[in-house]
Amino acid sequence: MTAKFFLTNADLRASLERILEATWATFPQLAQNQIALTWIVYEPPYQVNTGGALSAEAFWQYRPQGASYRGIEPIEPAALVQLFYLVAIQVWLEQGMVQPSPEISRALTDMVKDSSDDAASYLVDVLSGTTSGPSLPPGPLETWRSQRNIVNRYFQQLGWPELRSVNLNQKTWHNGPYGRERDFLGDAFENRNQLTTEATARLLHSIVGGVSVSSVRSVGMMDLMRRSLDPTAVPTRADQIAGFIGAGLPQTVRLWSKAGVSSQVSHDAAYVEAAGHLPYLLVVFTEGAAQQQNEDLIPFLSRQVFAATGLEAIAP
Repeated sequence: MTAKFFLTNADLRASLERILEATWATFPQLAQNQIALTWIVYEPPYQVNTGGALSAEAFWQYRPQGASYRGIEPIEPAALVQLFYLVAIQVWLEQGMVQPSPEISRALTDMVKDSSDDAASYLVDVLSGTTSGPSLPPGPLETWRSQRNIVNRYFQQLGWPELRSVNLNQKTWHNGPYGRERDFLGDAFENRNQLTTEATARLLHSIVGGVSVSSVRSVGMMDLMRRSLDPTAVPTRADQIAGFIGAGLPQTVRLWSKAGVSSQVSHDAAYVEAAGHLPYLLVVFTEGAAQQQNEDLIPFLSRQVFAATGLEAIAP
């Protein structure tokens, strides 16, 4: 079996266990199977956020230290799946499968910065050559289904073990799918999107490492994910700060992130840099309506993880 992209570190795992115990004590309504988390810490010499200075071959020889809790459990990702659509559209552009346009650029900005479902819907159509609409007869629906699965096929051919259990073929919705989109989900929603924290962490790791598609496109994706913690701004969930990892961080931190939220889940994936701390990557998935409504949970976790990456906290 191909190894994971990170090495499980005993000290980080012990820290993660303490953080989770503190979280469950503070949020007793959070069941142990309603959270999943992957935490990657980068030690010097830093191999990430270098502007693509490393080749892909050299980068993937480097395995950072990390820890994970339920990191391989498939969970409905809400708008966090848009991170994968961001990478896929960059691949299509790089390979000339689609041509650059102002509309694609506008949709990418709106999808990443604002988690726009409308923008994501447009980009899924661009990626797959499919469109939403009324129900289709069995034959045309099968053709449509095959086209829609093109993003799945791209990511599966990468051969990453973290991607074995994911599904990336559904649009994100505000109210819900209709017509052929509802048919495609299946009677029991069995074809819904599925992600794991480890799959998400590896994708984000590749972007931060400058090896996702190309160094130039990785830098462009990082630019889209950069978040402001400006104290004069009023954070909202639309900013993907309030209720998420950024809300638990000091304002001096440099943050790149992508969140996803629905009526049943609240997720975030972030890369963090701060003076006096090792750079780190954190992916948190939480499930259950109570968690979605609790805007203190993920920031609480974020504060604990941030404290645990301080150079004083990890010094021997």
